[in-house]
Amino acid sequence: MAGDLHTHTTFSDGSYSPEELVAAAKKISLHYLGITDHDTVDGVRQLYENGLYPGRGVNIIPGVELSANHPTRDIHIVGYNVDIYNEALLEIIEKVIEARWERFSEIIRILQTKKYNIREADVLKIAGTSRSIGRAHIARTLVKIGAFKNVREAFEKMLGKGKPAYVPRYLPEVDELIDVIHQAGGSATLAHPKLVGDDELVEELCKKLDGLEVYYPCHKPEDTQHYFFLARKYNLLIAGGSDFHGTSSRFVENLGDFTISDALAQKFFVKPVN
Repeated sequence: MAGDLHTHTTFSDGSYSPEELVAAAKKISLHYLGITDHDTVDGVRQLYENGLYPGRGVNIIPGVELSANHPTRDIHIVGYNVDIYNEALLEIIEKVIEARWERFSEIIRILQTKKYNIREADVLKIAGTSRSIGRAHIARTLVKIGAFKNVREAFEKMLGKGKPAYVPRYLPEVDELIDVIHQAGGSATLAHPKLVGDDELVEELCKKLDGLEVYYPCHKPEDTQHYFFLARKYNLLIAGGSDFHGTSSRFVENLGDFTISDALAQKFFVKPVN
């Protein structure tokens, strides 16, 4: 059996509701499932408040993926086994979500000045239950109205860093995120280190973190080996996951296509108290 420590639901930019994601994990007999939505723990909270977490059939690991401030690089820190009701964590999440909404409105304004027929209401319909409105929701809306062939093209031509409709937003510092994850009782892990694009920076971050996402769909074998040795060098937990969103534009289309061993996944699991 196996586990997947990196997945997203409709509470951020995934296509599966938390209930659908858990059901899919059970169907393929995953032992461990990390739910790591961007800037929110609402998905896991919904499962908990509806009596579905903790549950039977799959061990759910409550997590959150948070973006850190850096002038040139995208740094994503995943907090595993966080207290989904921790005040410090929820406070920083609220600040980040507020900044997301401000950026969202500004991006829509820019797109409208460039004659794209897109409204905030259109994006919110795509976003559904998500309060963590992001560029992915805008990209999907642009695809839906026929402006671009796919989400990747929308980012490459309009929404990515340095592109005409890119708008920066408030992001906490790395040290601040690590601290708040620790306050929430979690372990701080660097997500998809290859996508950071700077292995010297990755190694500097390893000195501060608890874990490293060694196994990831876009990592080549030599990348995986490099990050494995980095994790061993700094005595870090070895994470891995599919970054599943349930859309064909991502690295993995189907849950279960990319997994890690139980031996690695179980080190991130803390049995919840009923």
